[in-house]
Amino acid sequence: MDLPTSSGAVAWRHEGSGRLGLETTYFLRQDDGWLFNGTTEATEDGRDWSVGYQLIVDSAWRTRRARVMSDDLSILLEGDGGGHWVVDGGPAPALDGCLDVDLEASALTNAFPVHRLGLAVGASADAPAVYVRVAGLAVARLAQRYTRIEDDELGERYDYVAPEFDVHTVVAYDRTGFVRTYPDIAVRV
Repeated sequence: MDLPTSSGAVAWRHEGSGRLGLETTYFLRQDDGWLFNGTTEATEDGRDWSVGYQLIVDSAWRTRRARVMSDDLSILLEGDGGGHWVVDGGPAPALDGCLDVDLEASALTNAFPVHRLGLAVGASADAPAVYVRVAGLAVARLAQRYTRIEDDELGERYDYVAPEFDVHTVVAYDRTGFVRTYPDIAVRV
């Protein structure tokens, strides 16, 4: 599974969970990976929010750099590719072992572990992530597990579990590895 060209764009409509909005990202192939520039905006529980991001993943789909912006806030996450992180210039040992950044406001970031893991049908793996919340751009460790289940005619499907949020759902991806449907979160447009 790989992105179809050296550059392009993809978008999702937020749905469910009291959220209505849109995420759009543009991607560009680089010498050693991919650059993603995107924005996700929504109204949720009567509150409007907007998050901008620039994400860099290496050729093994490990997040190496993430700049996330919301309102007057900005945060910079830098990973060494081996599971060690620096947040706004300071070491973050609580995030050790995470290879991915997962943005609360994004369907895009669920593509990174799927590409990186390359699981066969029936295989599963833990994929803890550096989780960035919309509110205040708070950063925490998020336990998550992906199990590849039977593909459908449009692409791969994964049983996804994030115990902290009591999430257990099936996320469907297209043949390029982008999320098609993430129930109660987002749908590809």
